[in-house]
Amino acid sequence: MNKAEILKEIIERRRSIFPKDYTETKISQDILDEILHSATLAPNHKRTKPWRFKTFRGEEKAQLALEMQNIYKATQSEQTFLQKKYDDIGFKINKADVVVSIVVNFSGMVPEWEEIAAVSMAVQNMYLTCTANEIGCYWSSPGIVNHLKDSLTIEENQRCLGLFYMGRQD
Repeated sequence: MNKAEILKEIIERRRSIFPKDYTETKISQDILDEILHSATLAPNHKRTKPWRFKTFRGEEKAQLALEMQNIYKATQSEQTFLQKKYDDIGFKINKADVVVSIVVNFSGMVPEWEEIAAVSMAVQNMYLTCTANEIGCYWSSPGIVNHLKDSLTIEENQRCLGLFYMGRQD
């Protein structure tokens, strides 16, 4: 198979795979590094490299799950709070082997949409690298990520665009 055929196959196989389908098998640090490196190869106007990623594993990931659950609970009225949604937030984060926060850094050098587009291309590179390595993944952008400013140390010129979940699949 030539490179174009391999690329076409990877693009065709790229799907969002959700944490419920992840196994307990860990993603090696080498593969995680490859996934994150592929993100940094995305095109970006004026070389602003607007992506900011923070990786959560182990105890730090468990703390993120608890924080997200607490944010959900604090932002819902008694009438709109759903225990199933609260539980699902924790389940998804804890079931994933790795969760990566996706933050855009607005440089002021180019229009904001171009920075968001560059970050989106970086995430697509992560999707494709995950697919090539048989890693399940998906990008989620729930509204509660807007409340993670402190834990992600998001600056005034930045915005969290969501979380990228990864895990081994059968």
